[in-house]
Amino acid sequence: MAKGGKKGGGAKGKKVTLKMAKNAVRLTTDGRRRLDLSNMGIATFPKCDLASLCWLDLHSNQLEAIPETLSQLVALSHLNLSNNRLTSTGLPSSLGNLARLRSLNLGMNRLDTLPPTMVGLCSLQELGLFDNLFSSLPEFIKVLPSIIRLNTKRNPLSYAQGDSGATRGEGGLEEGVYLAKEGSLCGSCLESCKEERRWMLGGRRDREGDAEGRGGSYSGLITPNSVAQANQEQWR
Repeated sequence: MAKGGKKGGGAKGKKVTLKMAKNAVRLTTDGRRRLDLSNMGIATFPKCDLASLCWLDLHSNQLEAIPETLSQLVALSHLNLSNNRLTSTGLPSSLGNLARLRSLNLGMNRLDTLPPTMVGLCSLQELGLFDNLFSSLPEFIKVLPSIIRLNTKRNPLSYAQGDSGATRGEGGLEEGVYLAKEGSLCGSCLESCKEERRWMLGGRRDREGDAEGRGGSYSGLITPNSVAQANQEQWR
């Protein structure tokens, strides 16, 4: 066979060696280890022993799948996988084992569902699902105990969950939402959120008697209180 012939298939992408990864590790101001491998054309998740890593940024690459070995990053608190080629089958069930994970960005991929094991992400506070293919939100999101912020902009969400605030009008679902624990809001902000919820529900019930006795669908959370204003850069 002649050499130099073109090979079929997609782009190979760049390989990240252990040396490259270690050279890219930086310390944050509070002494935590951060690895930024974004915008490098990487097509394969790096096979590196970086168990003490706290931040891992792989946004804007060519990743189609994440290996089960992700669970070895036991200290990981921030993971950015946005703007890749990930499909739902490419997300490992071991993702739910990252008990310290606080921020997970899966935006700008090809996802339509999430591993149910992610219900184990007890520390997760921020979840980015924007620019994907979700037609409904996974049920486990409702019971994540620490979730504060959820970005679902630009998904084909096609449901109405009443008091959950995930309402759908003629123009489609609002592009994104914030979720906030009720106890974290001041009195005026909380009242403003309740007022917006009443408006979203149609504004037909008495405004003073409507706030009590209606539990939202998100356990421990009030209804999504606004269209998310954060863009992709705020998730990096």
